[in-house]
Amino acid sequence: MKRVVVTGAGGGIGAALARRFAADGARVVVNDLNAEAAREVADEIGGLAVAGDAASETDVQRLIDTAWNELGGIDLFCSNAGVLSSGDETTPDDQWQRDFGVNVMSHVYVSRALLPRWLDGGEPKRLLITVSAAGLLTLLGSATYSVTKHAALAYAEWLRATYAHRGLIVQALCPQGVRTDMLTRGNDQGSGSAALLAEGALPPSQVADLVAESLNGEGFLILPHPEVEGYYRLRASDPDRWLGGMNKLQRGFEQRAGS
Repeated sequence: MKRVVVTGAGGGIGAALARRFAADGARVVVNDLNAEAAREVADEIGGLAVAGDAASETDVQRLIDTAWNELGGIDLFCSNAGVLSSGDETTPDDQWQRDFGVNVMSHVYVSRALLPRWLDGGEPKRLLITVSAAGLLTLLGSATYSVTKHAALAYAEWLRATYAHRGLIVQALCPQGVRTDMLTRGNDQGSGSAALLAEGALPPSQVADLVAESLNGEGFLILPHPEVEGYYRLRASDPDRWLGGMNKLQRGFEQRAGS
């Protein structure tokens, strides 16, 4: 991949992806809502920083226009930005809307802006969507994250099914625990799921290395934690058993919190 754009690249998985692609010789555009964080990563790797909100269609269009003009095109777009909020059915509407905007609509805005330039354009183009294992399974303690990540996976599947024959390769990155600020904040908020995920959490650089290897093929799911495939199969083959196991975990979290 010679020309790459990464959203949410001011830290975590996004920054690790930007560093890995730059080390492999790509020209990288670094996008983040935090302009200073984007600039720091871009300066480190010799890339270009473009600050902006992934949940804003105007900002996404500006990002893609800028990257296209500066790079002469885009070979790989990593739609990586995401947010995590703890909560349940009582989570306020504005929080649902914010999380849906970042975790779902950001990918819609990217495809709206890129597909007219990419489809039937000769060389295959790649869209990497950072979903999360929560999109395949669930995340206890966060209704908004679970729902929006399921939606993000569904949209990635739809894109792949609809446009694969027209030169679009869509891949969904679905890690479980990764040592990022998002996981740390979950632990600070006392999320039992976050504490559980922290036990097997991978460094972002390891996730980025796996992504780079996966781009040599066209496999849809990229699973940094191999055990997620087994959980996903169980969920599909025996949903009652799987849901029973998840509820058992939830009861355990509640008992420990009350003790």
